[in-house]
Amino acid sequence: MTATQVSARELFQAAYENRYTWDQTFPGYTADVTYRKGGQEVTGRAKVGKDMKAEVSEVEDETAQKAIHGQLWETSIHRVRYPFEQVHGENTFTYGETDETGAVEILISGKGEGDRYKVRDNEVTMVHRHIHGTVITIFTHSSHQTEGGYLSHRYDSVYHDPATGEQRGGKSDFEDEYTPVGDYMILSKRTIATAGHDTQVFTFSNIQLLTE
Repeated sequence: MTATQVSARELFQAAYENRYTWDQTFPGYTADVTYRKGGQEVTGRAKVGKDMKAEVSEVEDETAQKAIHGQLWETSIHRVRYPFEQVHGENTFTYGETDETGAVEILISGKGEGDRYKVRDNEVTMVHRHIHGTVITIFTHSSHQTEGGYLSHRYDSVYHDPATGEQRGGKSDFEDEYTPVGDYMILSKRTIATAGHDTQVFTFSNIQLLTE
């Protein structure tokens, strides 16, 4: 499938639907969690329910608890499969430029006015979106391939003010590792290196799917 053969909507939709997501029978899971930041190391328990709600227990440090919960929430919302038309049905897609890597820019108008993406090899390699009064730009540099679609492996993110274009905070570099548990791929390690801050490492082990 190439940009010259299909519409911008079709190209983007194919990549959107190629993302790895959990199916409707996903039961949820529990895991042991270790959080490291600087010289700090905290251990506890984590749970993501079949309703995608995250819980963290046995972690007394409030900042660490919030950090772990935030990553569980961030991960689980990206595993939910929403129909393309539900998310992008009110958007119009047009082609932008093709960069030196062969990634094709997709420009959005309509409900997502001003958003743009890049697609290469049936994967979304760049996201530039206006979310809750800020602009986030994410570049994906490598991915994990699974039978159910791709998962981002190494990527970075940066925030900007939508009015002034001024950068908010430092760029964050992410590296994710996943492990198969039953029929599902579950995050087992996430490393976040943010400019000006200590690197954060979230490790999830003893991952077990929930049963009724």
